[in-house]
Amino acid sequence: MSRIAEVIVLALDADEVMEPLTRDDEQRSWYGRFVRIQSQWGDSFAYGWATEFNRMRPRAGLLKHLESLPWPRPESVQVLIHDEEDDCFGLWMIHDGRLTEIPLPRTQRFHDPAPPSEDYPPNPGYLWRTDLGRDLPEQTPSDLRDSRPAW
Repeated sequence: MSRIAEVIVLALDADEVMEPLTRDDEQRSWYGRFVRIQSQWGDSFAYGWATEFNRMRPRAGLLKHLESLPWPRPESVQVLIHDEEDDCFGLWMIHDGRLTEIPLPRTQRFHDPAPPSEDYPPNPGYLWRTDLGRDLPEQTPSDLRDSRPAW
């Protein structure tokens, strides 16, 4: 299924950890590679990497892979994800060894019901602003959502 998403990783002192992720690797559960975000001030902004996915399947397992890496400063790791249907980037940070989505003020993630089978890729839902004065969808109850991680 086509659904474009951008991912930005910010992490201090993480050049060695991120370097392998700048190359294609068919052994990973997700497909793609990150590029370093270049600063206009040379090396003063040397802790950002970005990638883009144009389909849902190739990104499965990305967050699990990122949280498994030996980050020199895990408290500094921030993963920003903007899915095609989102109003804004979502934020994930490492808490207790796991990348966890951090609730942002005036936003809510809405989920579709689970697909009829696992032939369909997991859906991350939609991160929407709640302060725009528009009608928001009804939230799917937790027990009817897809329990597989979309990222």
